[in-house]
Amino acid sequence: MSYVVLARKYRPRNFTEMVGQEHVVQALSNALTTQRLHHAYLFTGTRGVGKTTVSRILAKSLNCLGADGQGGITAEPCGVCQACTDIDSGRFVDYTELDAASNRGVDEVQALLEQAVYKPVQGRFKVFMIDEVHMLTGHAFNAMLKTLEEPPEYLKFVLATTDPQKVPVTVLSRCLQFNLRPMAPETVLQHLAQVLKAENVPAETQALRLISRAARGSMRDALSLTDQAIAFGGGQLQEATVRQMLGAVDRSYVLRLIDGLARGDGATVVDTIDSLRLNGLNAASTLEEMTGLLQRMAVLQAVPERLALQESDDPDTPEIVRLAHALPADETQLLYSLCLHGRAELGLAPDEYAALTMVLLRLLAFKPSQAATGAAAEKKTLKSGAEPPSPPVRPPVVAPPSASVPAPAVVAPAFAVIHRPVVPASAAAEAKPVPLPLVAPATTQRPVPVVAPAPTPQVAADGPDFENDDPPWVDEPEEPPVEEGVQTSRRVVAIPVRDPGPSQRLDQLKEPGEMVPVVEPVVSAEGDFWFDAVLQLVRAETITALVRELGLQSQLMARDQGRWLLRVERESLNQGNTRERLTTALQTLGHHIQLALEIGPVQDSASLRLAADAARRQREAEQIIRDDPFVQNMMRDFGGKIVPGTLKAITD
Repeated sequence: MSYVVLARKYRPRNFTEMVGQEHVVQALSNALTTQRLHHAYLFTGTRGVGKTTVSRILAKSLNCLGADGQGGITAEPCGVCQACTDIDSGRFVDYTELDAASNRGVDEVQALLEQAVYKPVQGRFKVFMIDEVHMLTGHAFNAMLKTLEEPPEYLKFVLATTDPQKVPVTVLSRCLQFNLRPMAPETVLQHLAQVLKAENVPAETQALRLISRAARGSMRDALSLTDQAIAFGGGQLQEATVRQMLGAVDRSYVLRLIDGLARGDGATVVDTIDSLRLNGLNAASTLEEMTGLLQRMAVLQAVPERLALQESDDPDTPEIVRLAHALPADETQLLYSLCLHGRAELGLAPDEYAALTMVLLRLLAFKPSQAATGAAAEKKTLKSGAEPPSPPVRPPVVAPPSASVPAPAVVAPAFAVIHRPVVPASAAAEAKPVPLPLVAPATTQRPVPVVAPAPTPQVAADGPDFENDDPPWVDEPEEPPVEEGVQTSRRVVAIPVRDPGPSQRLDQLKEPGEMVPVVEPVVSAEGDFWFDAVLQLVRAETITALVRELGLQSQLMARDQGRWLLRVERESLNQGNTRERLTTALQTLGHHIQLALEIGPVQDSASLRLAADAARRQREAEQIIRDDPFVQNMMRDFGGKIVPGTLKAITD
């Protein structure tokens, strides 16, 4: 007699032999007992959890004749009648299994449905079992919808799939769905112990525990691994041989790694990983075993009373409990996350052991240092009612030696090029800026009253030098009075500053579709003149690209004897020969002048005026739409809304 593998030999024959699926067994048993039977069932779940087995048991329950041939529908098929034995052997004429993975077309489904018009030949019901139903084509699903919704009273559909998301909702709505769960390792271990006891195969509990974890919830995989382990171990299951067959890492290495990480001992971690390399143990298995132990440690840290529910026959339980007390809870969670996500990094590194080293040493890199821990502890011991520390007293401004500090810059005319002397590096490092206002310490000598100079507009260094022709509108600031008895090291000058104005722009948004109010330009005569000139150049396409942006975003500050001063906000607009090209373009309008540029806030430019005009026209357009009677009726009667940003004003 040929050998039958354990997965087929010990396939459950009735509902009482099913393990790990009590919720499905209870529902089907009650339905069979009360004969409240659905016409279509859908069993979902991962591989090896019993979908096909439940289908066959259900078919036997529907067609069982009993040992005396007088039985009816039952939740406990006899297993000895003609129907039960034929279904177990796969030759029952009224039970049809269709593999949708290889018969996925509409022709195969139509051939199956053609048999639905005929009544059962031998049994009480016809049962059509379609395995991996999610692999059917769309046309095949459409072909079976009508029959699946209203089949004959003697026809039952049983569908099975590992991917229910791919099954159309039109099929799901016509079926009674049962989700078969992956089996717990403890359930798999108990069933394996019963099977090996029936087979008279000696087995160690730790070996069975390794197989049950490697099965990942599939009983068929567990029985197949058991067959392999019996052959590998020569008729018996020992932990060492099973661990070698699975490529699993000895738990002593994992415990040593966690202990080294808990103590912050990087040398132990590196030496243990070198031992894994020498013994040829898998790095991925190491991380997998670590995640299992860390999960048990985290449970013990969060719920200490679960210690009594730990595996009593596991010899590593005392060591796991010790590590749970040695490693802080936050580091346990961090190490678990590092090990879980570190498995994806093993394939990216040229050496998986080097990647394993980096994953584990990452915890040591994230450990808080002792100094930081001590500082945090000291910070926590502060009393809540203690007075806050007084703000530090800023020292008085002491002038450095006159040899290393340049004289203060005098207010330059509007057209002047400001030349600042070069400060030596040593002096620049010593002279640190002091925030204002200054708080002077209590001394016998009163400090020098310092007036904070506001930033003056910087004039481009390549502009013309108008130092000898000071414009009449620039007034020389007066020197503030100095009290008697006060020694001053340098002259302090109050510099008048033009008001920068608001800095909002049209392209700033609060929320999608909501515009920030546009800054209205400060209209001036110089601005009107410059606006007309720039528009003429733009419409004639005399200026383009960066030169056009320079003209649109600049403000004409002054005109004096063929010399014009423009102000821009960004230094990037003064790149290359843009100023010379703008000067040449202005000559086409009859303005033979020289241009100078300064950097500063702009209040009246062509771009600001155009943006303000566009915003005004946009507001007018939106107001016209809101005031329209038809729009108001739609909003009032039908709850209509105007989507922000969808209304656009018509440009001239």
